Amino acid sequence: MGHRWSMLGVNPDSLAFLKRLLDTPGPSSFEAAPARAWRAEAEKFADAVEADVSGNSFARLDGSGGPRVMFAGHIDEIGIMVTHVDDDGYLSFDTIGGWDYQVFVGQRVILLGRSGQVTGVVGKKAIHLMEREEREKVSKVEDLWIDIGAPSRAEAEARIRIGDPGVLSAGVLEFPNGRLVSRCIDNRIGAYVVLEALRLLSDNPPAATVTAVATTREEIAATGGGARSSASRLEPDVAIVIDVTHATDYPGIDKRRHGDYRLGGGPAISRGASVSEIVFELLIEAAEAEQIPYKIEAASRDTHTDAEAIFNAHRGVATGLVSVPNRYMHSPNEMVAIEDLDRTARLLAAFVRRLRPDTSFVPQ
Repeated sequence: MGHRWSMLGVNPDSLAFLKRLLDTPGPSSFEAAPARAWRAEAEKFADAVEADVSGNSFARLDGSGGPRVMFAGHIDEIGIMVTHVDDDGYLSFDTIGGWDYQVFVGQRVILLGRSGQVTGVVGKKAIHLMEREEREKVSKVEDLWIDIGAPSRAEAEARIRIGDPGVLSAGVLEFPNGRLVSRCIDNRIGAYVVLEALRLLSDNPPAATVTAVATTREEIAATGGGARSSASRLEPDVAIVIDVTHATDYPGIDKRRHGDYRLGGGPAISRGASVSEIVFELLIEAAEAEQIPYKIEAASRDTHTDAEAIFNAHRGVATGLVSVPNRYMHSPNEMVAIEDLDRTARLLAAFVRRLRPDTSFVPQ
């Protein structure tokens, strides 16, 4: 059955799913809720859907031949964690993943408490009460707290436990010109894109066996996180990682240092570290054959994505990295162009359709 498409080239049902995914809190190590939503959507068209002990979610299309293909997009987001409750019911917190601490000032938060979500606000001394030198200081996490309206430790602890995670309270916004804003574009959209690519392939399944994976713990993955364990489980011949890259189309960015990546300009295809040159060229060929606009992104050292974990998993995996330009990374207002999500999903599907059982990924 074919799919309905909007003027932006996006399946309206898929867009509704994306919004649900973005509005479901799931910081690193606590991704179960968005993972459940992802698997429920995958059940509509995948041949098999399952999860593993690391929290990774798998959706597979069974092919008649090779190669074995893995699509990986991490489903976790940066967040916070409660570390202490004081006698007056105020909560101390630490970060999950990399934050600019200035972002926290004045924010509302959603904490995942023992009986459900708990709303709080980040507190800071009012500017009127600060000495001049205090006003000029950069706020640190240890200078801030969360107020959930509890007057005592006992009442706070009836709703919150040490170690409870949370996220900033920032729902999805649709902007003009197909812009989408959310706190967790990085990288809930990667998990979305890999499943959309599988949805596109499901209309006319390829010879290759393709597994889309919503990986966990990327934002805190010093040892590879869920990407490494899922790649070791699948032992794919080739893997494509979908993540975000910094859009450089706003004021003050030095394009000579950071490249030229624009919302609406198509995905960025990575070349260099943790990337197979053979996979890179196949992605370029697929993009040009499908007339999908793209940019090349240089990675001379590392990519800071799941590509590192997968490229070096088990006996090594021929890995590619495709990234969606994203403005305002690691803030409550990350922004992407919806058309770039569609283009990236179509690129992945086109890549798979160009593979043959005897496609070699060994450099010659």
